[in-house]
Amino acid sequence: MRKDPLIPMIGVVTDIRMDTPDVKTFRVVGLDGKKPFEHIPGQCAMLSMPGIGEALFSITSSPTNEDYLEFSIKKCGCVTTWLHEMEPGRQVTLRGPYGNGFPVDTELRGKDLLIIAGGIGLAPVRSVINYVRANRANYGTLDIVYGSRSKDDLVDYAEIIDEWCKEDGINVHLTIDREQEGWDGHVGFVPNYVKELNFDTSKTVVMCGPPIMIKFTLAGLEELGFRRDQVYTTFELKMKCALGKCGRCNIGDKYVCKDGPVFRLDQMSELPDEY
Repeated sequence: MRKDPLIPMIGVVTDIRMDTPDVKTFRVVGLDGKKPFEHIPGQCAMLSMPGIGEALFSITSSPTNEDYLEFSIKKCGCVTTWLHEMEPGRQVTLRGPYGNGFPVDTELRGKDLLIIAGGIGLAPVRSVINYVRANRANYGTLDIVYGSRSKDDLVDYAEIIDEWCKEDGINVHLTIDREQEGWDGHVGFVPNYVKELNFDTSKTVVMCGPPIMIKFTLAGLEELGFRRDQVYTTFELKMKCALGKCGRCNIGDKYVCKDGPVFRLDQMSELPDEY
């Protein structure tokens, strides 16, 4: 952890990778060329350019990566458009990390894991996946269910195919919403695919995606016999200032930026149904 996560530091974007037509992954280091700060899988950071704006993004690289931070960013507004138009070598301001993270060293340790993601929702859980891969002996089997609108919209597709799919103890299940020329994999929405795969209910679930996906996937998991205390998710999209000051991320008596963004779903059951 940095001592002053409220004070911006200057970072340098050293590499930009295009993952999909509207998602790019940015590699960031400090002015000294080193990793700006340590983090836990699931935590977020603010990226900004003075005069342009500031926005919060999940840190997609694993804490086990000692050289840089990575952010997979979907083009969807002023700040993200500016980021997508920049070239490597540009400076940005950076502050964080913010929020809690997935309990990779406590509740998830020693468990068989089921990672479920939709679209850009892979970004927060990619950090979990690569942390587990780097500490393989500490975890059981790892099943990954990931879906998107089309093959072209699957984030980190090359890493998935070239690395994740080739490792022992990792089972990758990809799906796209509609049939596409050149795609011979599964076709269908993530919630239905999860039910089709009929996973053993002893697994611990880490899930991230659009709210509608989470809603129906959770219902499907409960049909299979999973309990809400087996499921972790992240609500980082509700975070705004990350400081607990603006009040825009509160759900009932919880502030996502201070109490989250990672929650176990049984902890949210008594709160208003607005997530």
